[in-house]
Amino acid sequence: MGKNPYFYSEVFSMSIEKFITHIETEKRFSPLTSGAYRLDLTQFAAYLETEYHESDLTRATATMVKSFVAHLKENGMENRSINRKISTLRTFYKYCLREGAITKSPMTYIKALKQPKTLAKFVTEADINKVSFYDIDAFATQRDHLLFELLYQTGMRRAELRGLRDADIDMASLQLKVLGKRNKERQIPLSPQMVDMISQYQAVRDAHFKQRADRLLLNDKGEEMSPYYIYNKVHVLLDGITALKQKSPHVLRHTFATHLLDEGANLVAIQKLLGHQDLATTQIYAHNTIEQLKKIHKQAHPKG
Repeated sequence: MGKNPYFYSEVFSMSIEKFITHIETEKRFSPLTSGAYRLDLTQFAAYLETEYHESDLTRATATMVKSFVAHLKENGMENRSINRKISTLRTFYKYCLREGAITKSPMTYIKALKQPKTLAKFVTEADINKVSFYDIDAFATQRDHLLFELLYQTGMRRAELRGLRDADIDMASLQLKVLGKRNKERQIPLSPQMVDMISQYQAVRDAHFKQRADRLLLNDKGEEMSPYYIYNKVHVLLDGITALKQKSPHVLRHTFATHLLDEGANLVAIQKLLGHQDLATTQIYAHNTIEQLKKIHKQAHPKG
């Protein structure tokens, strides 16, 4: 029987799982992020097993890592995705160094691949106002409307939206508490209209379910919503109003930030609202605005 190319030894499994426990408990990475790290490491482990018959991650060399990167590139993977895997390996071997499992990291001279600078994709204000909600069921209509508006009006991430509880909404202070990456909390202001929308939804929801999960937004069974439902719902709603190829909840996060900046909001304030650790991450939206200004100048100026 031939060797399974996706098999990796117990040594791999132990190393990976110990690392995953570390990033979940000490680094406080979200389950979604740790799942991506596990997948990256498992893929690298399978590659080592298949190409080098190597059954110990700690014996990987820089040559093996470079070969893995070349393999991914040859199979058509984009540089951005490859760089994520490089970042995973760099974090993993840094952990191995700290634990004394290796004396030198194979990632020391591995550099990230160059990738073209791309502007954050966003939906125009005119298109956002075209979104409409039609459903026979009153609960589903109000839930989907609230789902969309919370993403657009707060800029929160999909995982943050899923985790929202009623207790996180402060109606009196017009704000909500969000538990972001690495369990960091932040406060996001709400408009009076948004608070009214939440209140109306809660009334319909509580009348709809006798027993339910402790979440603000629920699926049709009164349980916590899946990430896939949120993605699919946003995709369907945006599909009817924009020509953007990407129609995800993250596009609404980009849209939130870009619209704020277009209206004169301070970049540091947007950074805090989005929960970015580094201001450089937020600066991509400034580039959006500059490009928009260039476009306007070209269209409107006599010598543009």
